[in-house]
Order: sequence, then C-alpha cells, then structure tokens
Amino acid sequence: MELLQFTVPPMLHYIVSGYTVNAPGDRHVNRRNIEVFDLLFVTEGCLYIGEEERKYEVPQGCALILRPDCYHYGAEACRERTGYFWLHFQTTGSWRTTDVLPPAGHPEKLDEAALSQIFTTRTFPLILSQFVKVLHPGKMEETLRQLIQLGPSGHLDTVKFKQQVLFQEAVQLLSASIESRRSSPVTLCAEKAAEYLRCHYKEDITAKELGDRLSFHPVYIARCMRQEYGCSPMEYLLRYRIEQSKLLLLQTDYSIERIAEEVGFNQTPYFSSRFAEVEGISPRRYRQRFSHR
Repeated sequence: MELLQFTVPPMLHYIVSGYTVNAPGDRHVNRRNIEVFDLLFVTEGCLYIGEEERKYEVPQGCALILRPDCYHYGAEACRERTGYFWLHFQTTGSWRTTDVLPPAGHPEKLDEAALSQIFTTRTFPLILSQFVKVLHPGKMEETLRQLIQLGPSGHLDTVKFKQQVLFQEAVQLLSASIESRRSSPVTLCAEKAAEYLRCHYKEDITAKELGDRLSFHPVYIARCMRQEYGCSPMEYLLRYRIEQSKLLLLQTDYSIERIAEEVGFNQTPYFSSRFAEVEGISPRRYRQRFSHR
C-alpha cells in the first residue's frame, strides 16, 4: 500500500480543480514533475494510470493521488465513457512516502525546548493513501462539485477561504477512508483507554478500574497503549494531568494546592515532585516564568 505522510500544520492547500469526461479510447495525458499533487476521483467508468513503474486501475468511487515529483502516464486507453474530478493541491510543509501505517497515537515530547511553549503549535502526521476506495463517494462528489462551482468567483478572498474549507472536507473524506483500515482491536482498545483517562483524569484511577470500565484485562490495555502511544496507561494519565496543570498555572490564579486537587493529585508535594520530574522545574517556578515582573 503506497501512502503519503504529510506533516501538518501547515495544512494542505487547494489550487484548482475541474471535471473531465474521457470517451472510449482516450488516455490520460503524460506528464513529468508537475510540482503539485494531483487528486483524481472517478465518478463513472475506469481510469488506467501509471506513475513511474506502478500502474493503477481507478474505477468508479475510487481516488488516486499522483505525486508532484514523478512521471505520470495513461497506462491504457479508457474502455468506456469515464468521468472524473481532478484537483491540484500542494503543501509548504514536509511530506514523504511510506508503505507502513504509523501508530494512531504519538506521545507528546516533553523536551526542554517545549517547557515555556505550552501554546506552541504541535505538528502531527496526516496519512493519505495514494489509491483508495472512498468511504463516502457521494459526499466526495458533492464536495468536489461545490469546489468547481466556486471557480468563477475564485478571485474573491471570501471565496478563496470557502474553497480551502471545502478542500479540507475532501481531505477528511480521504483520511476517513484509510482510517477505517487501521482500526485494529489493539488500536481501538488503546483509543478507548486514552479517551477514558482524559475524561476522568480528575478522579482516582487504577489499572484494575480501567480494566473493569473497558471490559479488558489491565495487562492487555497496557500492551495496547504501549504499542499505540509508547507508554503505559498510568504514564499517559500522568502526562495528561501535568498538561492540564500547566494550563491552570497560566490561566488562573489558583493556588498550587488547588491546582493539584483540580488535576487529580491527592497530595500537593507529590504533585510538585512529579511536575518537576516531567518539566524540570517546579509548578511555582513554571508560573513565575509568565508572571508580570
């Protein structure tokens, strides 16, 4: 499975789109290094496309993303009337190809550079399959059709914004089509555990209670979370509590004692020691960094 992994933000951005109908015998044009990504979504018939040594049959309801740095060509002529949307997009961020789906969750990096940047933008991977059967083809067709209809007014700033919003909806539909493949039992268990911990972080939570709530053995939950998030459930809970305490330190005048209680710590000294262990600085010193002097 050929995958494209984008680092976002920055978000992928829309350039231009259209709709083409090929008669039987027509081929896709040959192009090399077009410098933009080309999304093709077939609504009727079948396209036969080649990218370097790979060849694709793209039938109705399927999408193909052609890379900006490759040679594309019509692998075969259309055998029947074939209609398809085409859309050019680009990214100013980094991207790469891969054939392995990464874990669904990624542990936050609590490095020294991030200590004073709690509100900094954090990037994450967006995975799109080069070839995919679209999960909701009707919605994709409607979204792309709306994009084309906005074309004549595309010189207006307000319309440009609408185009980008619609394009993000199309990207979400493509992403959802591949997410359905990665929902393994391990991933689902880890995601449920993470959701429960984030919803109940203010409460006393034990591994046994988590297992009872999710109807999984605590050892299995721990194994799933280590595979998907790189840490145990209790480590995940600690990290989330510390992140919530940092927000309270910055956004409220609550005492350290109250903040400890608000994020699920029964004892203030224990909260302070764990905070310092994770952040390399005490809660009080952390708050002072942002105080008016």
